[in-house]
Amino acid sequence: MLKLVQKSAPLGALAIALAAVGCGAPDGDVSATDAAAPTVQNAAYLAPTEPEGAKGVGAVKETVEDGEEVTVVGLIGGDRAPFVDGLAAFTIVDPKVPYCAADEGCPTPWDYCCQQDKVPANSATVKLVDENGTLVAENAKSLLGVDELTEVVVRGTAEKDDAGNLSVLARQVYVRN
Repeated sequence: MLKLVQKSAPLGALAIALAAVGCGAPDGDVSATDAAAPTVQNAAYLAPTEPEGAKGVGAVKETVEDGEEVTVVGLIGGDRAPFVDGLAAFTIVDPKVPYCAADEGCPTPWDYCCQQDKVPANSATVKLVDENGTLVAENAKSLLGVDELTEVVVRGTAEKDDAGNLSVLARQVYVRN
């Protein structure tokens, strides 16, 4: 049976990769992150289906306690550099907070420069962890094939500090198209 699993694993990855081929940016352009189709290496961290019951970051932050299981939806952003270099960690912002448009003079709309007053109450840090609970030491952008303003749904364990900052320790991330 082990040999069957080993032989079928590449086929499963190939099926996932082929399913992703038709997914491009909404305007039809294909970006570099669209080319980052799931591989055997990153497929373990990409949720195959969207977790149910996702709530925006702001609503979760108001009610969640440290150690609770949560399902959160958000857009990658909140800072000029929302990805942590060399680690599978990034910040997300509640989709209800509008990001800045190019015509507002904001060269990096994902930093919410025109909405900075709303970001602290509506943002969280996502930390992708392995089966041992250790933070994955690989850049989330390339590992997950995501970019700034990508909408994600994350299910994991809440870590909330005394200042009200929220981190979600997640084993998988669902990327919305």
